[in-house]
Amino acid sequence: MPPFVVETSFVEAGGSVIGLPGAFLRLARPKQWTKNGFVLAGVVFSGEALQASSVATALLAFVAFCILSGAVYSANDVLDVAEDRKHPTKRSRPVASGEISVRVAVLYAVLLAAGGLTLAFFIGLGTGLAGLAYLILQAVYAPVLKHIAILDVMSISTGFVLRALAGVAAVGEFISPWLVVCTGLLTLFLGFSKRRYELYVLGEGAEAYRKNLKDYSVEMLDQMMNIMLAATIIAYTMYTFFAYEHSYMMASIPFVIYGVFRYMLLVHRDGGGDPDTLLLSDRPLQITLSLWIAVVATVIYLF
Repeated sequence: MPPFVVETSFVEAGGSVIGLPGAFLRLARPKQWTKNGFVLAGVVFSGEALQASSVATALLAFVAFCILSGAVYSANDVLDVAEDRKHPTKRSRPVASGEISVRVAVLYAVLLAAGGLTLAFFIGLGTGLAGLAYLILQAVYAPVLKHIAILDVMSISTGFVLRALAGVAAVGEFISPWLVVCTGLLTLFLGFSKRRYELYVLGEGAEAYRKNLKDYSVEMLDQMMNIMLAATIIAYTMYTFFAYEHSYMMASIPFVIYGVFRYMLLVHRDGGGDPDTLLLSDRPLQITLSLWIAVVATVIYLF
């Protein structure tokens, strides 16, 4: 093999498997970093998005949580390696496939966690504490909460709320508590939709992959999603009504309603789609999100 070509599987070195740089990037799951966009809600909804210093701080907080979430994903791949090897798609992950060894993945996770926390505390005490709370939550989630139905999804939702609070702490400005409520309800909806997708993809082998899936059913998850869908729309409507002196923000409500209904349609279409990638692949959702952002920005910064 030419010296410039590295095998796409793995390279043995010193008794451990050293993956390609691309494998380490995949181990940190950059496609999932869109979730950390919740960190940026603070700078947008506080009205600080036109202040260069506030934007820079918010972006640093976003980067910090991308690093922290990368550490969590790496650690989870180590803990879930046996289960991932039974999964039709997750078996190709770097650790499950043997592309990166368990030992190297653990070291990688520790380095990412240390780097992410250092950056978070550099930004500010509040952001650092939110980052630390996020890591502690994940440390409890992986071995315990992940295997308890309902609490597993509530834990995921809490992680998103911590992201939003970290962004608020980074800019040091007040935002409406209703926005935090919306974040929690929306992410509960997304979490239950993900469990539904897993049931659909894994079928009868669902319990072998994730034990708590035996406590769920598609019908029950559909009901939970419907409840969270209604609660999210109501909470967002209340936010637009109470958080501003004028009623202009209510113009953004139709985009929220269409967005969540479109998401629900995609989840049910042909048995569902992976909730983690729907936003990245569906053009109507992308257009709706862009229009919602435009309306929100117009109301906050021009009125």
